[in-house]
Amino acid sequence: MSHEIVPVDPIDIPSTSYSRPNLGREDSPERHQHQYTRSLTFREHVSEPFDSERLPATLASEIQRFLRIANLVESEEPRIAYLCRFHAFEIAHHMDRNSTGRGDEEFTVIRRKEKSDVRELKRVYHAYKEYIIKHGATFNLDHSQREKLVNARRIASVLYEVLKTVTSGAGPQAIADRESIRAKSEFYVPYNILPLDRGGVHQAIMHLPEIKAAVAIVRNTRGLPPPEDFQRHQPFVDLFEFLQYAFGFQSGNVANQREHMILLLSNTIIRQPQKQSSQPKSGDEAVDALMKKFFKNYTSWCKFLGRKNNIRLPCVKKEALQYKTLYIGLYLLIWGEASNLRFMPECLCYIFHQMAYELHGVLAGDVSMITGEKVVPAYRGVSHETFLEKVVTPIYKVIEKEAEKNKNGTADHSMWRNYDDLNEFFWSIECFELGWPMRSEHDFFCVEPLDTSKPRRWREKLRFRRQTKKTDEEMEDDEELGPITEEQIKPTQRWLGKTNFVEIRSFWQIFRSFDRMWSFFVLSLQALIIMACHDVGSPLQIFNANIFEDVMSIFITSAFLKLIKGILDIIFKWKTRTTMPINEKKKQMARLGLAAMWTVILPVLYSHSRRKYICYFTSYKTWLGEWCFSPYMVAVTIYLTGSAVELVLFFVPAISKYIETSNHRVFKTLYWWGQPRLFIGRGVQETQISQFKYTFFWILVLLTKFAFSYAFEIKPLIEPTRLIMKVGVRNYEWHEIFPEVKSNAAAIVAVWAPIMVVYFMDTQIWYSVFCTIFGGLYGVLHHLGEIRTLGMLRGRFHTLPSAFNASLIPHSMKDERKRKERGFFPFNFCRGSDGQKNSMAKFVLVWNQVINSFRIEDLISNKELDLMTMPMSSEVLSGIIRWPIFLLANKFSTALSIAKDFKEKDEALYRRIRRDEYMYYAVKECYESLKYILQILVVGDLEKKIISGIINEIEESIRQSSLLEEFKLKELPTLHKKCIELVQLLVEGSEDKLPVEKIEEQHSKLVKALQDIFELVTNDMMVHGDRILDLLEPLEDSEEDTGIFMRVIEPQLFESYGERRCIHFPLPDSTSLSEQIQRFLLLLTVKDSAMDIPENLDARRRISFFATSLFMDMPDAPKVRNMMSFSVLTPHYQEDINFSTKELHSAKSSVSIIFYMQKIFPDEWKNFLERMGCENLEALKREGKEEELRKWASFRGQTLSRTVRGMMYCREALKLQAFLDMADDEDILEGYDDVERSNRPLAAQLDALADMKFTYVVSCQMFGAQKSAGDPHAQDILDLMIKYPSLRVAYVEEREEIVSDNPEKVYYSILVKAVNGFDQEIYRVKLPGPPNIGEGKPENQNHAIIFTRGEALQTIDMNQDNYLEEAFKMRNLLQEFLRNRGRRPPTILGLREHIFTGRVRFHYGHPDVFDRIFHITRGGISKASRTINLSEDVFAGYNTTLRRGCITYNEYLQVGKGRDVGLNQISKFEAKVANGNSEQTISRDIYRLGQRFDFFRMLSCYFTTIGFYFSSLISVIGIYIYLYGQLYLVLSGLQKTLILEAKVKNIKSLETALASQSFLQLGLLTGLPMVMEIGLEKGFLIAFQDFILMQLQLAAFFFTFSLGTKTHYFGRTILHGGAKYRPTGRKVVVFHANFSENYRLYSRSHFIKGFELIILLVVYELFKHTSQSNMAYSFITFSVWFMSLTWLCAPFLFNPSGFTWEIIVGDWRDWNRWIKEQGGIGIQQDKSWQSWWNDEQAHLRGSGVGARCLEIVLSLRFFLYQYGLVYHLDITQSSTNIIVYALSWVVILATFLTVKAVDLGRQLFSTRKHLVYRFFKVFVFVSILTVIITLSNICHLSIKDLIVSCLAFLPTGWGLILIAQAVRPKIEGTSLWEFTQVLARAYDYGMGVVLFAPMAILAWLPIISAFQTRFLFNEAFNRRLQIQPILAGKKKK
Repeated sequence: MSHEIVPVDPIDIPSTSYSRPNLGREDSPERHQHQYTRSLTFREHVSEPFDSERLPATLASEIQRFLRIANLVESEEPRIAYLCRFHAFEIAHHMDRNSTGRGDEEFTVIRRKEKSDVRELKRVYHAYKEYIIKHGATFNLDHSQREKLVNARRIASVLYEVLKTVTSGAGPQAIADRESIRAKSEFYVPYNILPLDRGGVHQAIMHLPEIKAAVAIVRNTRGLPPPEDFQRHQPFVDLFEFLQYAFGFQSGNVANQREHMILLLSNTIIRQPQKQSSQPKSGDEAVDALMKKFFKNYTSWCKFLGRKNNIRLPCVKKEALQYKTLYIGLYLLIWGEASNLRFMPECLCYIFHQMAYELHGVLAGDVSMITGEKVVPAYRGVSHETFLEKVVTPIYKVIEKEAEKNKNGTADHSMWRNYDDLNEFFWSIECFELGWPMRSEHDFFCVEPLDTSKPRRWREKLRFRRQTKKTDEEMEDDEELGPITEEQIKPTQRWLGKTNFVEIRSFWQIFRSFDRMWSFFVLSLQALIIMACHDVGSPLQIFNANIFEDVMSIFITSAFLKLIKGILDIIFKWKTRTTMPINEKKKQMARLGLAAMWTVILPVLYSHSRRKYICYFTSYKTWLGEWCFSPYMVAVTIYLTGSAVELVLFFVPAISKYIETSNHRVFKTLYWWGQPRLFIGRGVQETQISQFKYTFFWILVLLTKFAFSYAFEIKPLIEPTRLIMKVGVRNYEWHEIFPEVKSNAAAIVAVWAPIMVVYFMDTQIWYSVFCTIFGGLYGVLHHLGEIRTLGMLRGRFHTLPSAFNASLIPHSMKDERKRKERGFFPFNFCRGSDGQKNSMAKFVLVWNQVINSFRIEDLISNKELDLMTMPMSSEVLSGIIRWPIFLLANKFSTALSIAKDFKEKDEALYRRIRRDEYMYYAVKECYESLKYILQILVVGDLEKKIISGIINEIEESIRQSSLLEEFKLKELPTLHKKCIELVQLLVEGSEDKLPVEKIEEQHSKLVKALQDIFELVTNDMMVHGDRILDLLEPLEDSEEDTGIFMRVIEPQLFESYGERRCIHFPLPDSTSLSEQIQRFLLLLTVKDSAMDIPENLDARRRISFFATSLFMDMPDAPKVRNMMSFSVLTPHYQEDINFSTKELHSAKSSVSIIFYMQKIFPDEWKNFLERMGCENLEALKREGKEEELRKWASFRGQTLSRTVRGMMYCREALKLQAFLDMADDEDILEGYDDVERSNRPLAAQLDALADMKFTYVVSCQMFGAQKSAGDPHAQDILDLMIKYPSLRVAYVEEREEIVSDNPEKVYYSILVKAVNGFDQEIYRVKLPGPPNIGEGKPENQNHAIIFTRGEALQTIDMNQDNYLEEAFKMRNLLQEFLRNRGRRPPTILGLREHIFTGRVRFHYGHPDVFDRIFHITRGGISKASRTINLSEDVFAGYNTTLRRGCITYNEYLQVGKGRDVGLNQISKFEAKVANGNSEQTISRDIYRLGQRFDFFRMLSCYFTTIGFYFSSLISVIGIYIYLYGQLYLVLSGLQKTLILEAKVKNIKSLETALASQSFLQLGLLTGLPMVMEIGLEKGFLIAFQDFILMQLQLAAFFFTFSLGTKTHYFGRTILHGGAKYRPTGRKVVVFHANFSENYRLYSRSHFIKGFELIILLVVYELFKHTSQSNMAYSFITFSVWFMSLTWLCAPFLFNPSGFTWEIIVGDWRDWNRWIKEQGGIGIQQDKSWQSWWNDEQAHLRGSGVGARCLEIVLSLRFFLYQYGLVYHLDITQSSTNIIVYALSWVVILATFLTVKAVDLGRQLFSTRKHLVYRFFKVFVFVSILTVIITLSNICHLSIKDLIVSCLAFLPTGWGLILIAQAVRPKIEGTSLWEFTQVLARAYDYGMGVVLFAPMAILAWLPIISAFQTRFLFNEAFNRRLQIQPILAGKKKK
């Protein structure tokens, strides 16, 4: 393959050999198909280019630029290319002395060529330099010219380095000094957004006034200390360079933050109100605004710790501005280099506090009192990595070592310090003991527990020194202890342990975090039971003395609950005792003592004063009548004093907030008792109005909940309970262990327990119901669903321009004043600035851009594009609109139909047509278009006069309302057809390159058509047609001899004669004219079908939502220049960027991706082929358009390219909006695309504004490794950067460097962009170590966040999407940050998501927009501690709220989101989310929110976070409690007694409880909000239809199955841990999961529980009393049967091709192979049952003793079956002796021995003595059969006994397996554990067979497979997609 570079315009170089340098684009890596050589022999020339892209990471940053330039100039300057390569290899050898290939011969060659080399280098260098000087200042370069100039700069920069090295000698010193040489190169300095070097001053962005002002501020170095003080010999360029030399920051960090600071300043300056008297470029207000944002957290931290902040400013205003800039720059440099410390904001505050103090000393020239010299920083900038090595790295090492103790999530959280623990160390005054420079011996740096073997004396001495705050010198005077040496201090370091909070795995955490809620529910339950016992029917009856006194007993319960809370606080905080202040310890003990005191006082007083009142009768007849109280009530009043104070403060949140946030000693003391004084969580109260809203909401919810619970759950149970208590049970049907228990307590517990569970769960149901109602009201009030259908869109389209103008176009000052006078309503439907004459033109331009984006995305066809676009003409400026044709579809034809038979007057016809606005517009436009076309087409004088006469006749009759009298309109349809024929001929004639013969033929047809129209109009339609002929009479007389008379007499009108032409055909070559003719033809021909466009459902949805959003309340749009700047950040690991060509056509597991895409998106595929001009896939391949095919398919998958395309719409939208802000009327009429191409200065200014306001960074963590390895993903990422030049990619580079003669791994954060086809490094920031020491995604975001810009930051996942029409609303959205929401403006803006891979929409935080400065000063946009922050995104919201931020949700903007579509993928996602919620449950964030919120806001927090999962869990637990309670009643015989003696049959409360559980189980909690949402957006009829359709598609099965996933992983993770990220994969092809995969995934979470529930139901059915109603039994247990069967069958129902016989057979073989395969080291769980079984128990390995004991206790439930059922066997003959139960264990033991014997026989005989093994199995079988027959004959063993025995013994065996797993560490390695494995395998095999058998039977019936396909792909069938070929993987079409 040729590597020739295409030459560009020549540059004259004085040389005989070479004529010009090459400025063309370099060969991109993909052009080189063969493998380049990796070594270079130093000859005169090199035959082929060296591969500059396949370099080790160690060398790439140093030599890659030389190799690239060598490849670039190779074709024109081979000697220069050779010198560049030689220089690169010299550098490589210098970096690695062990490299070979360098000797004296090479030196000889280079010396021999030195003179000519220098001459050649100078010649080429000066040629490029002259080119740069000539073209560098040119402002309006096009794209290719800019590329040439950039190439010239790059080449000159590299040649300068090579030239300097060659001229200074080839020794090592020249190579070592390459950095200084490179710094002096003046031609090319890589930059991100701002070219701050001398070569960039001519770029448009540097000419913006705000940029100039910001640069001037940063470069104001006047008054700084002399550079000689910092070992620098040149003046400081700017303030950042001064900070670099003062403190030792890295050059890459300094360059990055310099640009960051300038952009922040410039964007802040432009928004500051400019006074006429002040200079607009001073920047004082802007710097002050940034100071306030950046240091709000720092100053709050100083006040909290009682320290004065170190931001000290001089009095002189100019100096103060410089100081402020330095302080902000210092913080940015600290933050930019802090790496993982960025997750610890108060740690950064501490570092800044110390460095700011030093900075002030340096600036002020302070002198040290100790040394007498000038103050210098403790970590002086000796090198540019001083700050990294001395400050960041020591703290990072602590974080890293602590994270290692996590053991990949298996270690207990209490054993290691996470980010929060380390950060919260800086919340105490003890953090200043670290000192500055930091003391490495401080306990903070200790990561191992204290070694108690060290001398205790020194530990006590160090502790004494800390407590007394004595210095080392003071301690030396202590004779008893003596001096402390360094060696003695070092061993006394102790591990500080957890700080403020310990994440302990326990369900008690839920009670501890939300103790007020649980106490309230418990006390309310007690009160309701008391009221029910007193049969209270009215709330006023509570004030009856006896009832009231009994209700008052709830406070005794309250005291006990507070005692429990106090005990839990001490237990859970025990491991924080080393860091806990002594006052906090005293408070905890005091609170515990006080709680214990009340638990004694209240019960004693209650028992002594019960029914003993002191009453006072009132003198007035009040509703109370009398006042009665007792000593107990007095005590309760005192007890409630604290609660009363809290209640008062609740109603005055402003006072409460002031008390919490105040640092005054009085308020600190008052607040100290209630809550621990922490830096965060204070002052989180809402405004009075907001508080009233959610209080009112929750009062309604709670009143409804308690009324329902009282009436339907509690009160109906009172009477059955009394009856049960009266019954005396004497005859039990089993051996009763506690026969003396009175009142049948166990039966009462069995009846009440399910009700109690439902009582605590059903608040979630009522919360969901009321959220649905209030959400619906909110949606209606905020115009959600204003336009729901295409019909509504057509009907409201005429209002869109005014709504668009009001919402998305910046207002003038006059409009702004009108807006403020709107009155009460926040939105005026007719709002808009009608004074702007070009507002309609702006709407047309934006609308057309949106429709064009639809076409580019292939959502619409070319015809639909024509039908939906609006023509742009000068008429638009005058307010005349030509609506899109899809609105006018069939309107003209309908008007003709009305007019042709109309019998009334003209006025009636006019009113009839005008009634439909679009019909009127269609008629008017058709008439005007025909006039316009005829005026251009007809050029003959006579013909023009005739046309004018006809038009005058028509218009005169219209003016006189005599059209119906003077014209016969019944001929209109004929005229319509003739006009269509005419226009079609014009359209055909406008086609390019028509042959002459064809033109003549078309001309003749056109003449004929015009003549027909003339004859039709004059003869058939016009009543006075002779008036037209009268116009010709004067011509007949005067021009009788000229031939005109003859032509007029003959019917040859419009025909050309001689050289004169009467019509202009072909028409003039005009795009606007062609478009108008095409539009006219569409107006004439379009039919009703156009009313249904766009046909694509996604296009319909997007247009409808965009139109609806224009009517919502959104902030007014500022001009682009005045808007807030923002960045978008997308983390990426190893997901797909684009589908490769191989992937598209590969069909290994199923069908190919491209085949799948064609069937799923048939309309888009058709539109794509139309756009490409191809008929099918083969034609695409033939024409070499496979790259376009890749993009088309990738844009329909969950790929990074789809996300990047979507987010880059933001930049496109900003450029268009900036164009509208600046363009005049002529520019708008010319069109945005045309102006951008023709007006280069304007285009450059638009690019500059877009760059200043928008940045997109993709954090491709593995890009460096992929690039080095030649991974195609790297090329895909590079292609994205080339396609979108403003896209930036950040990645982590890992490379090995020699440090002190030892190789060490070094890590860098690098930012790159694309420059002329290659990635160009912009910034490189060294890291203290590997960045991924926590959760992967937040760490990936954290390393790249330093490269983002702007005041806002949007986080987008790599499987999300965006749309152009939504991007237009971004500047409105960003204005939300300037709106006050209550007390404060928002800090996080939540957005809605549309799930483009499914029909259901979910919200979970990924597209949120963050107040960037707020969050970078408060810990970032997520948390990253391993395991605990698994759901990292939600912790950003928690952190923001605790730090007094505000979060809002905005419905007017949406982004796309991809979700997993297969059941297995969804289940993995649900498992991950459930894991994350369980970790949230034990987190400090949830605890603090639950404690710091007021009561009602705390309820909202609980039920919207962990409450949903815990409610789901206890709903399932409620089913188990109910069934086991019934099992106890049935097997013990209590049920029979209760039915016969107490007549307790059907308890209504149990039915209510199970019905409530069904509400949660069947997905109604999530279904109701969805129905409301669809109802608002699409109409409630459609919502109801969708809901019914969901049920027909087995949605209830799905939700029930999903409930099992949530509860299993939520509960297990809280108990045992094991939370982890579960990759779901983002497959686009429907695939079948084999049986063994489904079993592995769902065995423990669903199948086991499903079998358990079925056994419970079967046992209950077998032994329930016959007098119980079967109907009641069916009603109560229906949901349980449904749940159990769903948990067993759903994975196979939702598995494509799950009932196809061929696949079933293959699954069975795979299952048998898997179950029998032996496991071992290296064998994956998908290959062997044993490996899977061991992995399935991984969560138990890190479990504590408590969790294992609880697991054993829960396993004991399986022994209840055996205990109860053996007494119901016929063989026992109704005996209840305990011996019966003992004998049952003998049977179990015999069974186990038999199983063990069979397994032992298999091991001994199955391989070598197979026949013996068969005989042995026959012997065992015969023996068992003999025993059964013998027992049947002797002991009357029945068939029923065998079935019941199986039901009894199978659960027992499983229970033993669970217990063995729990005690595995004790029995592992013994034969008992081996037997456990054998037994477990047998159970799994048996369950697999039971599950597989029904599938195999159903697979015999073909209708089952067809039915499954139908309900799985119902939507696909509705869209007529071919699903069966997809599933079957048939031949591609």
